[in-house]
Amino acid sequence: MTPEEILNLPMPSNDAEAETVRDYLKALLTELWRGDSFNEHKPFGYIGWRTEFTMALEAAGVIEPGDDIRAAHLIFDAIKAL
Repeated sequence: MTPEEILNLPMPSNDAEAETVRDYLKALLTELWRGDSFNEHKPFGYIGWRTEFTMALEAAGVIEPGDDIRAAHLIFDAIKAL
């Protein structure tokens, strides 16, 4: 799957209220840019925010359940493609 296809994957219900992986990454960057109250562990008030990416990749059948390392690599490649 290409980075562009990863960016267009739908996100399951999430704290950023993002519809796609791309939207989630935009929301994350927006929170970072605001800066004053950014918390890298809980950017949307939820400590497991990275898991939401893994869940999206699992739901799309891109990775096997629990393959966090592959998920991290795919999301990193998608970030570079933004």
